[in-house]
Amino acid sequence: MPAQSEQPEQSRSVSSRSGLDEAYDTWSHAAAAVLAKSRRVEVDELPDTPEALLSTRTRDGLAIRPLYTRRDETAEPGVPGQFPYVRGADPARDVLTGWRVTERFGDTALGDDPTAPADTNSAVLDAMTNGTSGLWLTLGGALTVDDIPTVLSGVYLDLVPITLDAGAAGIEAARALLGVRDAATPATSTAPPTAATTLSLGLSPLTAAYSGRATVAADAATALAVDVAAEYGRAVRTFRVDGTDFATAGADNGLELGLSVAAALAHVRDLAQAGLAPAQALEQISFAVSIDDDQFAGIAKLRALRRIWARVADVVGAPEVGAALTHAVTDLSMYSQRDPWVNMLRSTIAAFGAGVGGADQVTVLGFDAALPADARTSGARFSRRMARNTQLVLLEESNIGRVLDPAGGSWFVESLTDDLAANAWAVFGDLERRGGYHSALESGWIADRVAESLATRDIEVAHRRQSVTGVNEFPNLDEKPIATPAASMTGLPGASPRLARVGRAFESLRDRSDTHLAATGTRPRILLLPLGSVAEHNGRTTFVTNLLAAGGIEAVNPGPMDATGVADAAAAAATPIAVLCGTRQRYADEGPTALAAARAAGLTRVLLAGPAKEWPAGDDGPDAELRVGIDAVTALTDLFDRLVPTEPDTSGVQA
Repeated sequence: MPAQSEQPEQSRSVSSRSGLDEAYDTWSHAAAAVLAKSRRVEVDELPDTPEALLSTRTRDGLAIRPLYTRRDETAEPGVPGQFPYVRGADPARDVLTGWRVTERFGDTALGDDPTAPADTNSAVLDAMTNGTSGLWLTLGGALTVDDIPTVLSGVYLDLVPITLDAGAAGIEAARALLGVRDAATPATSTAPPTAATTLSLGLSPLTAAYSGRATVAADAATALAVDVAAEYGRAVRTFRVDGTDFATAGADNGLELGLSVAAALAHVRDLAQAGLAPAQALEQISFAVSIDDDQFAGIAKLRALRRIWARVADVVGAPEVGAALTHAVTDLSMYSQRDPWVNMLRSTIAAFGAGVGGADQVTVLGFDAALPADARTSGARFSRRMARNTQLVLLEESNIGRVLDPAGGSWFVESLTDDLAANAWAVFGDLERRGGYHSALESGWIADRVAESLATRDIEVAHRRQSVTGVNEFPNLDEKPIATPAASMTGLPGASPRLARVGRAFESLRDRSDTHLAATGTRPRILLLPLGSVAEHNGRTTFVTNLLAAGGIEAVNPGPMDATGVADAAAAAATPIAVLCGTRQRYADEGPTALAAARAAGLTRVLLAGPAKEWPAGDDGPDAELRVGIDAVTALTDLFDRLVPTEPDTSGVQA
């Protein structure tokens, strides 16, 4: 009987699978036909399957396929708040509140940022009146340990999650914060602590040991955690494993997660050796996660972290406390100094990914966070308000927080979550085989892996396969330079010493251009030689103009011309370099003559807009090509060095 009752279901499954396969084959044949037509080949001449040809790869090495269907369906990942916690850490999360909008205070004492503890307290209370629901206090800048009671006056510590970032004063600051908590008037009624109310002492000695941020000794932090576990239980978490230390240095998503989990497990082992039970040790850990403007990667990243940490908790024998508490922070390395207003858009996408991914707390950095404090042209109050309202619009108007794990069940998101978890677990396993986090850090293995990931990212950016709007794509060469002496462009509030911003190579060239402009009154320039009608050359003149602007070089476009006008154009442009811009046919008809005229006019270097294969065969040809896919940083640096062989000292310019 059991076999007979199951047979109809099995038949439906087989039938359904067959139908899916047929539908996929139909799509595949159609896609192959389109690809073949676009490449002007026959279908059987395509080098791979349509799926492979249309897939892309992330820096983690994960394949993002063009189509996800029920064929990619994965096992049900449970419900929010239950093992394996993929769908969320908190089963009791208030969907009317959503995640906690966590604002950072204390980084600076400049402009209209608060400079005294009482002023900071007023700013904190004002922020909480206007939508902030979590606090992140950094000490050592505008605030000291002694200021904690004043800053938190009037804050309901049992309702607001507070995170510390006190650097080398972490132990002292933690005890001061606990003292304020103990001295607070008891609430008339209490509820068990949740992810929404947990207090984080913010100690991250292991990740800071990599990044170079000021921190406390790991053994001192462990001793404090033992005391905290005994007195406060899961209401207070001592360790904040800070994945942003890896991400802002260039680590890809899988590497950040793998290293973060390895560091967290090292803390668990240290706590166990100090006498804590596995469950107590796990309850002393929380995670900071860096979220950038790849929204689906951000969603999958948070879900994958919870899956991995749940597995660790299961292995150590305490799956019931394996819910990873996460504080998502917008990735400082994605922020640009050039065209910084675009950072608002990057932050919005990142905050969306963090919220949908189930972060317990989210911090959106100010749109000008990549600028030194004394170079910011907008007031701190405005920057804070924009960052806060970015989250509030998502919560209050877009209602993103009203559904737990809204991406759950998406074939793409579930597949990406699984792939990213497997990738991160492989990193974690490799590190464990090397003796664990401590050994990998001391041997330099962690630094080497992050450096490799950074190098991969830099290549993608340099070749403009990873776009940075306003920097390597669509730059505004007329943008007003940052009005600050070069010597002051050092350090960013809240940044680790290993910070490597995505657009730094292009922005360094722009800085050189600004320095040259200030010294001479003009920017380095290159002459465009457009051949044929505007309709023929406009695509390539526009491409070259934007490419050169990304390196701080001005393009001089005299309009359509032929060989007879080259000499006058060269004399007017006063530059030794030119770029021929036209179609393949125009190059065949007029290219050699125009090139000869350019050389006769004294232009020492003539480049071609487009691939070199479009130039007609002959003894002479352009000196180089400017086309899609080149290493733009190398090409632009070479051009800049030829145009400006000597220049004023720029050693103080922030890269």
